[in-house]
Amino acid sequence: MTEPRPRKTGSKPIESITFDDIDRQILNILQEDSETPVQAISETVGLSANPCWRRIKRMEEAGVIKKRVALVDQARAKVPLTVFIGVSTSRHEIEWLNQFRDLIDEIPEVVEAYRLTGTVDYILKVIVPDMSSYDAVYKQMIQRLEFSQVNSMMAMEELKFTTAIPTNYL
Repeated sequence: MTEPRPRKTGSKPIESITFDDIDRQILNILQEDSETPVQAISETVGLSANPCWRRIKRMEEAGVIKKRVALVDQARAKVPLTVFIGVSTSRHEIEWLNQFRDLIDEIPEVVEAYRLTGTVDYILKVIVPDMSSYDAVYKQMIQRLEFSQVNSMMAMEELKFTTAIPTNYL
């Protein structure tokens, strides 16, 4: 039996780390702007720079902070169309799942993908310049794998977008 691909994790188990209000404040600041200087963060949270830096490094090593990225404006990057694709399949073997992962990894327009419970097995978020580009992505998918249903929904308006996650559960 084929095993699922392993997921990347931090070097320390998250369960062995405790978080306090200062850690949450630091995470909230970094989620707002990851380029905020440590000195500015430390002043905001009431620590000196070195202990603040150590807390950030600890959260990076634990995998709580996975990476720091730049957010790109879709319209200015000439990919204004967001399409959500609901995918259903009659195949639920690990081998099929790994093939599906390989497929979506090869398609740069697929920017998010989730395995779901319910009537739809997977949902993909696809970013493209126009409908013909979406059609090319769709054809690439159905030529490589068998799906029982593919349901596409075009986003008309972005009502909320954030990459920040709630930190109050830490």
